[in-house]
Amino acid sequence: MFSAMTNPHEQLHCATTVGEALDQVATALESADLYFGHGTDNPWDEAVQLVLAVAGLPADSDNSALPHPVTREQAVRMAGLLRRRIEQRVPLPYLTGKAFFAGLSLRCDQRAIIPRSPLAELVQAGFQPWYAGPEPERILDLCCGGGCIGLACAWHLPGTRVDLLDLDPEALALAAENIVDLGLDTRVRALQSDLFAAAAGERYDIIVSNPPYVDADDLAAMPAEYRHEPALALGSGVDGLDLTRRLLAEAEDYLQPWGLLVVEVGNSQEALESAYPDVPFTWLEFEHGGHGVFALSARELRENRSSLRG
Repeated sequence: MFSAMTNPHEQLHCATTVGEALDQVATALESADLYFGHGTDNPWDEAVQLVLAVAGLPADSDNSALPHPVTREQAVRMAGLLRRRIEQRVPLPYLTGKAFFAGLSLRCDQRAIIPRSPLAELVQAGFQPWYAGPEPERILDLCCGGGCIGLACAWHLPGTRVDLLDLDPEALALAAENIVDLGLDTRVRALQSDLFAAAAGERYDIIVSNPPYVDADDLAAMPAEYRHEPALALGSGVDGLDLTRRLLAEAEDYLQPWGLLVVEVGNSQEALESAYPDVPFTWLEFEHGGHGVFALSARELRENRSSLRG
């Protein structure tokens, strides 16, 4: 525990084991006015990620790691990251350069938003029970950012080829690095695209998207941590649906007749239902938490074409 007169960053310099460092980092995080929502939802889990990353230990290490020695250099680096986390409100994955999604370790930096979508659970389940077509061969990750969703699709569905599309060249550069790191360059490609533009003539079994969907009010009220993420990847107009409207109007043209569209709209769910009261969105439930994800089959898109393209 830190005394009232002790700077937590300086005390952390004296940590000699993982256990000591964990206690000190967790105490400092608990005492700070921080938001936890970029891969963790509490200060202890965040402390674990910070300390293990700097100590060079696996993210799933158990209590046997507690007596593992921490060098002076590592302790100083932990203190530096802790200071930036608290004073600058930088999300932890940007500090460690690493994020975890659907069982994958990915590069993470400020070129793209931090992976945190509940879609990970759906990808690991092979899109079941919602996808009812033949074994999927082609998947599109639209508005891919750093590529986490599409790369998870390629990893967990090894018979597929995946396209990653995004408007932001910086995000695509990060996605390209993750493709190489995971050894998926023979089955995954990253293309710069204004929505579906680069997919002209293509048909996919599954289109999955986590587009910008934050409405203007929520964007203005977001915790300081989100200010470090690309604004282009968060906000989407007054009601958060500017891009989703375009996506719904065009998606049918890029799906196989048996295809499935899955889109995350988060807190904009209510606005979407109000905008399209006659469209039969299926809202998915997740065992590990998350909300605001809908599914529509190609048939449902076709049957509601007039509403979606009106």
